Amino acid sequence: MADPSSYRPKPGQIPDSPGVYKFRDEHRRVIYVGKAKNLRQRVANYFQDLANLHPRTRTMVTTAASVEWTVVSTEVEALQLEYSWIKEFDPRFNVKYRDDKSYPYLAVTLNEEFPRVQVMRGAKKKGVRYFGPYGHAWAIRETVDLMLRVFPVRTCSAGVFKNAARTGRPCLLGYIGKCSAPCVGRVTPEEHRELAEDFCDFMAGRTGTYIRRLEKDMMQAAEEMEYERAARLRDDAEALKRAMEKSAVVLADATDADLIAVAEDELEAALQIFHVRGGRVRGQRGWVTDKVEAVDTSGLVEHALQQLYGEERGDAVPKEVLVPALPEDTEAVSQWLAERRGSQVSLRIPQRGDKKDLMATVQRNAQQALGLHKTKRASDLTTRSRALEEIAEALGLDTAPLRIECYDISHLQGDDVVASMVVFEDGLARKSEYRRFQIKGFEGQDDVRSMHEVIGRRFKRYLQEKERTGEWEEQPTDTATAGPAPTGPVPAVAEDAEPPEDDGRPKRFAYPPQLVVVDGGQPQVAAAKRALDELGIDDIAVCGLAKRLEEVWLPDDDDPVVLPRSSEGLYLLQRVRDEAHRFAITYQRAKRAKRIRTSPLDDVSGLGETRKQALIKHFGSVKKLRQATIDEICEVPGIGRRTAESVAAALASTAPAAPAVNTATGEIIEEDDGGNS
Repeated sequence: MADPSSYRPKPGQIPDSPGVYKFRDEHRRVIYVGKAKNLRQRVANYFQDLANLHPRTRTMVTTAASVEWTVVSTEVEALQLEYSWIKEFDPRFNVKYRDDKSYPYLAVTLNEEFPRVQVMRGAKKKGVRYFGPYGHAWAIRETVDLMLRVFPVRTCSAGVFKNAARTGRPCLLGYIGKCSAPCVGRVTPEEHRELAEDFCDFMAGRTGTYIRRLEKDMMQAAEEMEYERAARLRDDAEALKRAMEKSAVVLADATDADLIAVAEDELEAALQIFHVRGGRVRGQRGWVTDKVEAVDTSGLVEHALQQLYGEERGDAVPKEVLVPALPEDTEAVSQWLAERRGSQVSLRIPQRGDKKDLMATVQRNAQQALGLHKTKRASDLTTRSRALEEIAEALGLDTAPLRIECYDISHLQGDDVVASMVVFEDGLARKSEYRRFQIKGFEGQDDVRSMHEVIGRRFKRYLQEKERTGEWEEQPTDTATAGPAPTGPVPAVAEDAEPPEDDGRPKRFAYPPQLVVVDGGQPQVAAAKRALDELGIDDIAVCGLAKRLEEVWLPDDDDPVVLPRSSEGLYLLQRVRDEAHRFAITYQRAKRAKRIRTSPLDDVSGLGETRKQALIKHFGSVKKLRQATIDEICEVPGIGRRTAESVAAALASTAPAAPAVNTATGEIIEEDDGGNS
């Protein structure tokens, strides 16, 4: 613990100008960054009697070993420099809001020749237009599905787009009018970009223009007796209205505002932000922070504004920002926001009317978020977001893997070889989308070959379905059971059954996972990668998690990636792997139990379960029943002579099975205990 007097600046050394200051520890690491209108007055406050300092401030100044400052000309420059240094040095005693990169956005890639509409997370990219954030990725897909009818913008990945251009055939979305099919030249790049820009305008809140235009065209078509065209326009207008209904109307149509509310206690604070565009709530998100510095509500709000708008420009900064408390330097913060927007920004506390009522709603959300964070911290969004980001960083992925599929092979000494596929979305298991496979390309024990077959079958079916349905439709995979995973005993089903006919419900697996995880080391990873390469799929990451040392293997790498034992990313990969193993072994045991329960009596025509049980009960086992004469079999109640002859013939044609052996003890299991053959 350092004595602050040992590094206290000399009197008169600190200027009385606006500026930003940094405290460093003995290793020269920046541990705190602050700004001030008057550096001399602010910095001197840290060197008063330790008993008078806030406990967190006291901890900071005793951890520090030096202080330095930078003079700037205006308070706005100080605000900007403070934000830049906090981002650069990540000081341990500064408030840092978590969850900033955990929410999905609807993104339009205007930086591409043919802009694409897609779900994105993580750091924002230059040239991409973002809308949201949304609470769930499926909410984005539902909105997009409605709007593609009116704005048929491309939604497919680069691989699908190139394949369609090569074959000259668009996907189903192109045939049904939900994509303008720029891949095959149905529209020019300029026309497609105009569609994308109209899509962005609608999402930005300029909705009335398009709906009025559609309704006008509909009336005109009806007057000209073009009733089919009028019906299509009517349906288009209804689709846009349904998309709008997903966003609640809360304020006047022209209102563009962000509402920020804070709930806090002595140790933590939760922040909720409602993004209102065109009078509708277009997005919502929440942040949580540990109060590692002595900060009040106005300070929390100021930090939130820096983090919220520090990287934003133009319309991303709204005309109005409503807060529960004004920052200490309100004028400087307002000017900073105005510079980022390019026009005046109103920063104020709502006093009355609808905005005050909506702020109360945002405040309730913040209170609930803080309570939820405290009671479920181990499984909250912060932890899952951190895990996904760690996985992305360790594996070199461009974005966090929102959807992870994991595969495992299970068998018993080479018999009943099966595989499982489990799905994790946003770090949570989606059990309704689990699938299972029976290995049928060969017999025997070969985990590597089995993994190659399973990956090939799953993604071959994926490509077939994409060819049939298009990028934003969803279909079940090529599995033993095409429906949700059963929770009870496994029923007898045909492997790789044909998919059910369209029942109008949302389809699954319309898009591939961002990451495929296999249970195993380098051989299994190589087999999975080879299966994807054979199908021409190159935009899905593959890794393996080996049980022995919990090493992460990547294709073509001779050395594994070793994640820290305390890593949330490793913990998530372990949970995914263990869940795949559990699901696989459950299916394998069910198949084995079913096989063991089979009996030669199953082949006797007309012999039901009741009479089979009667035979076994009378003779004690199949072995003794096989030794009985026809007359002895006829003595069993309900068994006639013809049935007895059929039973005797069936047992005579079935050679006795080799004695079963308990692999744990080496003991031979006799048949006399239950009728198994």
